[in-house]
Amino acid sequence: MKSYRKELWFEIPQRMGFVNITPQVEECLMASGVSEGLCLVNTMHITASVFINDDESGLHRDYARWLEELAPHEPVSRYLHNRTGEDNGDAHLKRQVMGREVVVAVTGGKLDFGPWERIFYGEFDGRRRKRVLVKIIGE
Repeated sequence: MKSYRKELWFEIPQRMGFVNITPQVEECLMASGVSEGLCLVNTMHITASVFINDDESGLHRDYARWLEELAPHEPVSRYLHNRTGEDNGDAHLKRQVMGREVVVAVTGGKLDFGPWERIFYGEFDGRRRKRVLVKIIGE
């Protein structure tokens, strides 16, 4: 069995943003040499997310609005977590809703997606570098 690991780095200039990272994950898959197996993609930060959905800008704006309604950034005093000196209590909750990782089957050397599925990095406390782990195993 083959095993491949790579870290992808992102720095989103805004507090919240979504990036289609499917091309980078596909590059990792090609580099891995795996044709049948599994691909794990997970964020290594507790205020960011990796998820699968449609690459449609209206949907991404809907996500941003919905998440801000669920866990508004301000007032920052509403979050007990922010008593530690942070101002990102909302980002932790947003990450919990959007998820930590995705696993995609690899079939015939390709990510085995359904129609319109793509992998996204979601940032909820941006303006600094953060990592995403890509781990691929298989034959």
